[in-house]
Amino acid sequence: MKAMIFAAGLGTRLRPLTDNMPKALVPVAGKPMLERVILRLKKAGFNDITVNIHHFGEQIIDFLRANNNFGVDIHISDERDMLLDTGGGIKKARPFLDGQEPFLVHNADILTDIDLAAFYHHHLESDAESTLLVSERKTSRYLLFDDNYQLHGWVNKSTGEVKPETFDYQEGKYRELAFGGIHVISPTLFRLMEDERWSGKFSIIPFYLSACTKTHIQGYPLKGFRWFDIGKPETLAEAESSFHP
Repeated sequence: MKAMIFAAGLGTRLRPLTDNMPKALVPVAGKPMLERVILRLKKAGFNDITVNIHHFGEQIIDFLRANNNFGVDIHISDERDMLLDTGGGIKKARPFLDGQEPFLVHNADILTDIDLAAFYHHHLESDAESTLLVSERKTSRYLLFDDNYQLHGWVNKSTGEVKPETFDYQEGKYRELAFGGIHVISPTLFRLMEDERWSGKFSIIPFYLSACTKTHIQGYPLKGFRWFDIGKPETLAEAESSFHP
């Protein structure tokens, strides 16, 4: 089973911790985030993992080598020349991810105890080309799903902006959910990335909002599990108190 870990981020909100190390190596309860994510993926049955790098990327290479890749096959997708964002990062890593089986994508700074194997198999048993972990949490920007958790659009409640541009947003008509930084993608979806607008640096969410008008993109609601976005010192502190060394 294949997976990709986003470990290329600059981690600006975690400064000064990230002034001298990549965000993915910031420890949570004594163990680097990247190590925690790799071990969770390994436990769930993922044995072929691609890690993208940019900020202090050589430290990640050295860390993985020092730990013998934690006993799994690891590929490095090197973005040290140019940080490509989430969509561009997936597209660059296509040589490692393409094939017959779906792959799971996991942000290095997302820590959760969700059953990753169950999440992956939910995607396998559906006709969706991508399955996004989503949750009911307070934010200004929401993905919009119908009662079957099929993605239809996006809204920024602060500005009133909607996507895709042709989407007719009606308050209360859709489930308003926030993306949880973990998703499963079927390689067939790469065909829609071949459009010239999806080249170089781009985010995966605008891509999904374009793709949902052409194919089935679904949500997978997070219920009954812990979930932390370790993007800020306060959420790092919360995760420290929740996870054991």
